[in-house]
Amino acid sequence: MYLDMINLGGDLFYDILRYKPEELASVAPDKVQSCDIEGQLGVVGSVLYWKYTLDGKKQTAKEVIEELDEENHKIVLNVIDGDLLGDLYKSFKLIYHVEPKSDGQLAVWTFEFEKMNTSVPYPTIFMDLLLGITMGMDVHKTSQ
Repeated sequence: MYLDMINLGGDLFYDILRYKPEELASVAPDKVQSCDIEGQLGVVGSVLYWKYTLDGKKQTAKEVIEELDEENHKIVLNVIDGDLLGDLYKSFKLIYHVEPKSDGQLAVWTFEFEKMNTSVPYPTIFMDLLLGITMGMDVHKTSQ
């Protein structure tokens, strides 16, 4: 789990992930190159095709929106294809939500994953990638 204070309101932050994920390519172009959408954007069952850079290597991921929770600004993305699966992980799920805090809000990323074997590392490098994107989104939106 990763927690990070955000300046941007939780509803706006959640809306970017849900309705405008392609904006991440302009917010953090060194991390995200593109996001293509299949299906109706922002609904359960929509499929997101990502091209991103992880540890200097071009990667891809295909995710399906599995769950949405407006009240808690929560989105669950299930990775169904791409570089994370196969050699590294049998399954990989990303859960993002916002938690109120006395002096602001916390952006919370949680991973649920099953490693292919015990020698596979924990996905800390992927968490670092999402931290960079989250901070980039926060800076980008608050500077507009």
